Amino acid sequence: MLAGEIYGTLSAMPLGSLQNPDERDRAVHESEAPMFPFDVILFDVGGVLLTNGWDHRERMAAVKRFGLNGDELERRNAEAAGAWERGEIDRNQYLDTVVFYEPRSFSRDEFFDFILLQSKLLPEGALPVLEELSRSKRVFLGALNNEARETNEFRFGKFELRRYLRVAFSSCYVGLRKPDAAIYRRALDILGSAPERTLFIDDRPENVAGAVAVGMKAIRFTGEATLREELGRLGVC
Repeated sequence: MLAGEIYGTLSAMPLGSLQNPDERDRAVHESEAPMFPFDVILFDVGGVLLTNGWDHRERMAAVKRFGLNGDELERRNAEAAGAWERGEIDRNQYLDTVVFYEPRSFSRDEFFDFILLQSKLLPEGALPVLEELSRSKRVFLGALNNEARETNEFRFGKFELRRYLRVAFSSCYVGLRKPDAAIYRRALDILGSAPERTLFIDDRPENVAGAVAVGMKAIRFTGEATLREELGRLGVC
């Protein structure tokens, strides 16, 4: 049970069994301390912890770098991106649909390496907040993000996100994408967490609205300072 992991079992111990006065005082203090407001906090990755890995801006950079037709790339990406992020097609199938439908002067590996290079730490991002919450060990932390398997695994590895996140409900693993209500419900079902005890942080309004629609608490991320203010109002930090 998540609450047992977070809050411990000291309150179930009779205070009279604690012989040391300091231990009794500490037990009384902990039993009177307010409950942490959430059992689970789920973070988006792109636009919250890191830059977006392959959004419009990154695709336009690829258009410039490789001399592509931007309108055609956007049209083809719209057709294939959802399937790639849900894990229905792999990297090569996506690239063949979006870029390599005709001969190119560069290879798939060259193009994919360029995609990976677009991933960076987000300036004024939420990673410092995530690190602090992880150190506190007061709440279960996870990711709920839309990402293709190959880019997702690169990003989690390069930026060591698994040091802080205990679970990843990435679209490529669960076969669902935000803001579909099913992905939020899937996460809640697996976690066994009540929606009102689960906080979700995302930069896109539609994804925040999707979480709220299933009963979760949610914050729209606009920067580290604002996030800290919102978390303070909720009693998180």
